[in-house]
Amino acid sequence: MEKKRVAVPLVCHGHSRPVVDLFYSPITPDGFFLISASKDSSPMLRNGETGDWIGTFEGHKGAVWSCCLDTNALRAASASADFTAKIWDALTGDELHSFEHKHIVRACAFSEDTHLLLTGGVEKILRIYDLNRPDAPPREVDKSPGTVRTVAWLHSDQTILSSCTDMGGVRLWDIRSGNMVQTLETKSSVTSAEVSQDGRYITTADGSTVKFWDANHFGLVKSFNMPCTVESASLEPKYGNKFISGGEDMWVRLFDFHTGEEIACNKGHHGPVHCVRFSPGGESYASGSEDGTIRIWQTGPEHEDESHMANGISGKVKVPATEEVSRKIEGFHISDEGKSKEKEEATA
Repeated sequence: MEKKRVAVPLVCHGHSRPVVDLFYSPITPDGFFLISASKDSSPMLRNGETGDWIGTFEGHKGAVWSCCLDTNALRAASASADFTAKIWDALTGDELHSFEHKHIVRACAFSEDTHLLLTGGVEKILRIYDLNRPDAPPREVDKSPGTVRTVAWLHSDQTILSSCTDMGGVRLWDIRSGNMVQTLETKSSVTSAEVSQDGRYITTADGSTVKFWDANHFGLVKSFNMPCTVESASLEPKYGNKFISGGEDMWVRLFDFHTGEEIACNKGHHGPVHCVRFSPGGESYASGSEDGTIRIWQTGPEHEDESHMANGISGKVKVPATEEVSRKIEGFHISDEGKSKEKEEATA
């Protein structure tokens, strides 16, 4: 592997406040997509390959802490400090459902089969909404011991995991019984938990360590000490041979999964990095920062060409002119690009 490359990222502007969560869709017939959550209350959808802005989901009245897309990238979900989780039509930008909570919602995740939405937050309750019956009361599993920070599904929607903002560990819950069945012990609170694309590993960031857990037997596979406090980590999905981390030192680092050796250190953000995620094919990865920007970095040197430089909103990169992508863009409710409204922001 080539050492210490100087990477030139795609810089995606548009958010007026810190970017706190990123999520890539799987590869769909239309390509793949990137959704971002920000304290500016307006999640944004982008072309995952080029970073080009597609549209903004408007309707939240507080900071948006978490966002995700379903398996087909047809619907989006967002969790907000305005005490709601919302479901959106990812083709038109329309709000489909708004699920009221009694406090700040910090995390949300679609089930693999796309029929369920999992939420968690300051109420310390994990709720499961049936999207086929959105007006029905949600199912609640055993009470979380602390404020929920992250949630995810695994084992073909038979298990859910969550971490807390105010204590260490990742807790696993059996969907059938609703009971907590396992805790993955960490010293610091887990700020990022990702299930690998092949379902083999759970990648966590806690304090200044990145850990990899066996997702089936729950043993600790690897633990690497990072150069600073990290907030997020992500495993390369195709080969599983690299991982990325981002944190308070503003840099996005690429490591060898087997040895923990640093392969690249990407500089460019002007504030702490809150979230990092690999694209579904592993050819690039995105980082979101306190500085309000998203940066998309190419994994391999073969992609590092100045023609790839683009502003995320200006659309200088040509999007493949497929009917599907055109349909997504034409149908979306386009707001004033880059112009942020003064919005009430609630913070945790």
